[in-house]
Amino acid sequence: MAAPLQDPRIAIFGAGSVGCYIGAVWAIAGLHVTFIGRSTVRDEIQANGLTVTDSEGRRIEARPDEVRFSTFPKAMAQADIVALCVKSQDTPEAAAQIGRHARKDATIISFQNGVGNVDTLNEALPGFTVLRGMVPFNVARLPNGRWHKGVAGTLWVEDHEVTRALAARLGKGPGALRLSDDMAGVAWGKLLINLNNAVNALSGRTLLDQLGERDYRRVVAASQVEALELLDKSGIRPAQIGPFPPKLVPHIVAAPDFLFRRTVLKVQKIDADARSSMADDLAAGRPTEIDYLNGEVVKLARSLGRRAPVNERIVELIRQAEAGVERHWGPRELRDHVLEGRALPGFGY
Repeated sequence: MAAPLQDPRIAIFGAGSVGCYIGAVWAIAGLHVTFIGRSTVRDEIQANGLTVTDSEGRRIEARPDEVRFSTFPKAMAQADIVALCVKSQDTPEAAAQIGRHARKDATIISFQNGVGNVDTLNEALPGFTVLRGMVPFNVARLPNGRWHKGVAGTLWVEDHEVTRALAARLGKGPGALRLSDDMAGVAWGKLLINLNNAVNALSGRTLLDQLGERDYRRVVAASQVEALELLDKSGIRPAQIGPFPPKLVPHIVAAPDFLFRRTVLKVQKIDADARSSMADDLAAGRPTEIDYLNGEVVKLARSLGRRAPVNERIVELIRQAEAGVERHWGPRELRDHVLEGRALPGFGY
């Protein structure tokens, strides 16, 4: 079993948007951080340095010579903690690289979307300590080596002696950790929130602009209602992520604009640069994580001998977008297409 260290060496495996942000805020707290990612990210940092900003006005800058960046997984060989930030579809390959290059006493923390990555890692990495993490905020990649956290929130991690020591080392700064002994519930709670990612990607708008349209939010709320019904049938209790209990989230999401602005937008601090990672993936021509978000709801429904028609239609539209059918859906037309004119029971629909 991994032992807690006062000054652990950290490897950020999958130094994309989220990985660069986490690595930067942990490095500014004084931790020894090595970034492992694509050559395009390395080249951008070598040309511009690494800058992270957030919606609260923070700005952290590092010169190129201050950033340890490698494109080779073997750079994790001396790490005490590997923070895994690759896309969910890349988890099997990442697990193989961890098994090949990481120390057997290293702790792996999965900061990934979806609910099944830790199970995949545990199966592929027997003997390793694998812990769940959760990123409750959005990070956008901007030009000139800058990554921007556009939504407020604090990183969550599974309560363990290693993460307790890491949390104490990080303190209350931007890289702070919130510990939980119910990370499976946290993962499902986050997935409910992430059901907005696909709608944001289909809209072609920023998060703030998309969330300002009630018909987009009605589609999100319908997908959440569907998910909550299936979770209840399965005996799964999603944890509360943010200020609202899971069962209230779709009703608040689909509420009239004036109420939504006074609740969610006032509390969440979403700024003009924020957009979903799925929107970034579509814009870059990369595969999305749709199978690990709305697709998980569809999968859960099938395990119960049921269907999830709202989430099925959203998955289908993202699949079309991945195949090159470039189309941005307006609020009303997306609502009509996905909900087929049906009204869902409950306040705000």
